[in-house]
Amino acid sequence: MTSFVEAARREKLAELVKRGVVPFAYRFDRTGSIQAALERYRDADPTVHRLAGRLILLRSMGKTTFGHLEDRSGKIQVYFKIDAVGAEPYELVKLLDLGDVIGVEGPLFRTKTGEVTVRVERFTLLTKSLRPLPLGKEDAEGKRHGELSDPELRARQRYADLAVHPEVRDVFQLRARAIAYLRKFLDARGYLEVETPVLQPVYGGASARPFITHYEALDTNVYLRIADELYLKRCIVGGLEKVYEIGHDFRNEGLSRFHNPEFTMAEWYEAYADYEVMLQLTEEMLSGMVQELFGTTTLERHGATLDFKRPFARKDYYALVREAAGIDLASAGEGELRAALKRKDVADADQLSGAKLVDEVFKSYVEPTLVQPTFVLDYPVALSPLAKLKRGDPTRVERWELFIQKREIANAFSELNDPEEQRRRFEQQARLRAAGDAEAQQLDEDFIRALEYGMPPTGGVGLGLDRLQMILADQSHIRDVILFPMLRPE
Repeated sequence: MTSFVEAARREKLAELVKRGVVPFAYRFDRTGSIQAALERYRDADPTVHRLAGRLILLRSMGKTTFGHLEDRSGKIQVYFKIDAVGAEPYELVKLLDLGDVIGVEGPLFRTKTGEVTVRVERFTLLTKSLRPLPLGKEDAEGKRHGELSDPELRARQRYADLAVHPEVRDVFQLRARAIAYLRKFLDARGYLEVETPVLQPVYGGASARPFITHYEALDTNVYLRIADELYLKRCIVGGLEKVYEIGHDFRNEGLSRFHNPEFTMAEWYEAYADYEVMLQLTEEMLSGMVQELFGTTTLERHGATLDFKRPFARKDYYALVREAAGIDLASAGEGELRAALKRKDVADADQLSGAKLVDEVFKSYVEPTLVQPTFVLDYPVALSPLAKLKRGDPTRVERWELFIQKREIANAFSELNDPEEQRRRFEQQARLRAAGDAEAQQLDEDFIRALEYGMPPTGGVGLGLDRLQMILADQSHIRDVILFPMLRPE
């Protein structure tokens, strides 16, 4: 149903067309951005600027009209005067609405209140806005407060959220800069960026339930990848000794503050390295990224002062569980683990067993204590079917996870490269699947075949870019750092 306001805009559209105005233009050549024009301004400078953007303020006073024009760099005041633009074109100003995209041409001047303004000599309607943007009102700091305040609505209509909230645009510009830094960092160290399949005949590389789709041409089901790992390791087997990929993975799980079923991972693998080499590399990368993005290694985030100066803390997995939960994992039985979970009111404690119990105890007791950047090292072997055994301790594997602000950000292994041991681990996962664990990994015969050709000692890392961006941009929900997150149907 069209609202009264929308109907009025469509009437203006019809009037514009009647007057011979093209309401949806093809092109407008700008002399630069609004911010660049403001920076170059000098009093009495006659330079004519051609600027374009969205009208976010419009105030008519008879024969003059003031407005604000905004592009991605900033906003500037525009001044329409009937004597400057001409009587007939000025009639078109009356047909403009907030949200319209226009181009203006004219010199800059400073008003009596000191605001740098475009004295418009010519203007062009570039796009007529048929639906009013929920612009709201600006406060003293220039931030808008209006109709678009519901977090879910903002995520659902991200285009409107971006259009009316410059600070939201800043979040995604920061995200792009962080990813650009990651690429620059790895490229400078000889890593090769590659692309691996999103549709896979056998999914693997993590413990998760996949999305399934049907490939009509082959009449077979395939899976959206849950991780990039197994194909990147195939690259290592093939002699591409340092590889990385930044791509989307998909896990068929619930929605929460920290989970979106489609998410972005960066994974990198290096031949002849182990998890310690990967730890040093990751620490250097993140410390350097924070320094480059913010000019400091200290960030104030959600009431905590996070210190990204090297070295980050290093903690032992078993020691952390012992300190936080009072449990010795080397000797604890399932009954003791379940009792610990019930003390934390974990609803499905009775349904968990084996590695799932251990993992849930760690999540419930230890993760809430890990605020500063912290590497947690040497996990139980049952939790890590793709990692090598820890040297000197066959009950553990050489694996670390990086935690910041109580959440896992990155995961790394000394990668398992023994094909026979890998087959045994996959077969153990198969038994878990048969017992009802839908997230246990599948046996991938082709991956084992690749290992049989010989994979050098390898270190590998997976970094969750969405969760990292939550910290960098100081956001509390994962949907606020994903341009178009998955949401329940309207």
